[in-house]
Amino acid sequence: MITINDFAKIEIRVGKVMKAENVAGSEKLIRLKVDVGEEKPRTIFTGVRPFGYEESDFEGKKFLFVTNLEPKPIMGEESQGMVLAVDPTSPEASLGQASKPLFISGEGMPVGAKVR
Repeated sequence: MITINDFAKIEIRVGKVMKAENVAGSEKLIRLKVDVGEEKPRTIFTGVRPFGYEESDFEGKKFLFVTNLEPKPIMGEESQGMVLAVDPTSPEASLGQASKPLFISGEGMPVGAKVR
């Protein structure tokens, strides 16, 4: 359990994916260039290619992103956030297999808007 004060530390913003591309040398990663309302776009990686996702599933679309995570080195670059997704698997169906994540749309919301 975390407190409401702990939860309040998480910064979630609407971001628009300006560019999405498969990462050379990886079978899992897609590199996203994301406008979250800052001076320059952020680079954020997502490892969802094994679930059938392609660049076109992200490019030009808006999603919710955690924007205050500590940057993480991935494939010689820095991932500067995380795209939020839902695991649609019901708790009773825990077969040990991950189901295809569903990304939380930010369509209709302004880029950079904070979730509160």
